[in-house]
Amino acid sequence: MSASSSSPKLLWTHPSPEKTNIYRFKEHIKQKYNVELGPETSPNSLHQWSIDHPAAFWAEVWDFTGVKASRPFTKVVDETAPIFPRPAWFEGAKLNFAENLLYPASVQDENSIAVIAATEISRESITWKQLREKVRKCTAALRRCGLKEGDRVAGYVGNHANTLVAALSTSAIGAIWTATSPDVGSTAVLERFAQIEPSILFVDNAVIYNGKTHDSISKAKEIVKQLPSVRTIVVFPSIAAHQSSISPKELRAGQEYLLYPAFLSLGSHTADIKFAQLDPDHPLYILYSSGTTGKPKCIVHGAAGTLLQHKKEHQLCSDMGPGDVFFQFTTVAWMMWHYNVSALASGATILLYDGSPFQPPVDGKGDLAIPRLIDELDVTCFGTSAKYLSMLEQYNTMPHEKFAMKKLRAIYSTGSVLAPSTFEYVYRAFGPNINLGSITGGTDIISLFGSPSPLVPVYAGEIQCIGLGMAVQAWDPEGKPVEDEPGDLVCTKPFPCMPVKFWGQNGEESYRRSYFEHFPGVWHHGDFIKINSKTRGLLMLGRSDGILKPAGVRFGSSEIYNVLLSKFPQEFEDALCIGRRRPTDLDETVVLFVKMAPSYSLSEELVKKVKDTIRSDCSARHVPAFIDETPEIPVTTNGKKIEVAVKQILCGMEVKTSASVSNPGCLDWYRNWTATH
Repeated sequence: MSASSSSPKLLWTHPSPEKTNIYRFKEHIKQKYNVELGPETSPNSLHQWSIDHPAAFWAEVWDFTGVKASRPFTKVVDETAPIFPRPAWFEGAKLNFAENLLYPASVQDENSIAVIAATEISRESITWKQLREKVRKCTAALRRCGLKEGDRVAGYVGNHANTLVAALSTSAIGAIWTATSPDVGSTAVLERFAQIEPSILFVDNAVIYNGKTHDSISKAKEIVKQLPSVRTIVVFPSIAAHQSSISPKELRAGQEYLLYPAFLSLGSHTADIKFAQLDPDHPLYILYSSGTTGKPKCIVHGAAGTLLQHKKEHQLCSDMGPGDVFFQFTTVAWMMWHYNVSALASGATILLYDGSPFQPPVDGKGDLAIPRLIDELDVTCFGTSAKYLSMLEQYNTMPHEKFAMKKLRAIYSTGSVLAPSTFEYVYRAFGPNINLGSITGGTDIISLFGSPSPLVPVYAGEIQCIGLGMAVQAWDPEGKPVEDEPGDLVCTKPFPCMPVKFWGQNGEESYRRSYFEHFPGVWHHGDFIKINSKTRGLLMLGRSDGILKPAGVRFGSSEIYNVLLSKFPQEFEDALCIGRRRPTDLDETVVLFVKMAPSYSLSEELVKKVKDTIRSDCSARHVPAFIDETPEIPVTTNGKKIEVAVKQILCGMEVKTSASVSNPGCLDWYRNWTATH
């Protein structure tokens, strides 16, 4: 049944929309530009104005949210420019990203709390004054180590305060921060870091997860051996009792190893933080694509685009500011870590949690660990994965019965599709006054296409609205906009948080192929969506490409293929890795089909060995739920394996076989497999 012929269940409306930032912003636009934007809760009028007048809209967001710049911009954007090549934004301006996060205009008391750092066993509160001092010391030490604008700094680290300080110090200098979490295997880390050649590497000595201590140094040794660009390895003594180090013999010539306290002692004890004043599109972060067709692509995000988009989404879309505590459950590698950190620029307190969402157990029920944190630390806005919420639903956990969570007013769900039943569960489990913002965006834009809004109702199964300034549509295969039926998510106009480039020699062509090849001239994101013509809400229908997202963790099939190729070169002739999610499934399942080499068979012992190797080299989330032998891999006439067609079969969709399929008959085997699994 289409959205036009059914009405989704209304779950929430804001009790006082006129008290929100977005309401004030809308009134300002109405008066300044003498435009009629419809009723206060109209979901479409302000959005339409924002995409019809992009230069005026983004200039108003810049002023309204309080961007700090040493030199103002002379031009927002050329509205006649195509979306690719990427147009320049805010020409003439000079600013620093870290300065905006450390000195937001809305923070008047430097002794108020900026950061709460929590683990499974500890809590630490850091004031704005203390955070600034930590960044001052780290920045001075980085400069003493020779770090300069444009250099890369990498972190193989957990989500704690030292990581935040290292990232802010990197951007204060104008260097570029990149990170991945300690649960990722050394092979996957090197696939990313080797491409961008960092000069400084931060690592934890160990991390605690699910009550157990996990050493990080052993993997760090493997990494630095193969990263000749790294001059300095800085180790955070994150677990004080854990004894592990790197000896000089285990380093390459010219590399030095320092514990964090010794590293900080290198810097000046008196100099103030010197924030490099940089162009708006100066590189800030490098994030990584999933690598469906090779090594992960290195996506470079710019300072002003990241800052302004996050300030818009925090202050306008989420009504966030001083007095709020924002807790995003995430690792440092996920774009949501960067999203969490940016809330500092709006004066909010951020909660960094490093640990399992189910530890420590409460009365023997680890599923209440996160609600306990929310209650204990007065969290107002909580972000998590759809998988986490669906797991709580599965166990029929009712946090509101145990914890008051009096300050909690918003929950943001992302990473995968949130089922309508889970929408309704959240209101039973966390209380009726929550703005449940199912959101969607991605690593590619370090922000959101589909966003929350205090002015828009929450309907079961729907993302509330398209983000302001984002010209999002659903397109059919012929490139025509559709509503109330599935289509590809596209964005037809430029937006400031588009990547500034892809790293590497062929970066520009890789950029074009990634987003502009499918529908030339518009951004093609790789998601299937449906736009409800009545509510203007978005329904997420899954990926339209070969990216896998089990438990909201995004990776490419090539990461699995690389493990098979490097560790099992004799046993397998070919393989096909697919993410399967059927309408009744709560999450995506990784399925690995292998074509055996002659004289080899798929034994239980080999299956276990493959799973163990993938877990070690990549992560536990990469491990396939099914590994099965297939007689044939479908390929195009050019020899490229066809993942999307098999994905559609496994997900229960009808597949129209393209003429480009060289061996279409083999798809029947996958249909039969699907019918029995």
